[in-house]
Amino acid sequence: MTDILAVFRSRTQAIDCMGRLKALQIPARLVNTPREANIGCGLSVRFALNAAARVRAVIARANYSAFYGYMPAVGA
Repeated sequence: MTDILAVFRSRTQAIDCMGRLKALQIPARLVNTPREANIGCGLSVRFALNAAARVRAVIARANYSAFYGYMPAVGA
């Protein structure tokens, strides 16, 4: 199954997002943001494509100022 990354410019906001997803029992994990995102080092939230609608809703509700966008995850 294809995974997606929610990319953040703020490590703190990525960690907060991960906590919100965990509280809602949405499977996800924190990963290093890949260089291809071109935003420097940081953390992203990796999740399965079938959870995309729920994750997008959580991120939209939280209105993160440092949310950069979504990108396909490459590799394991």
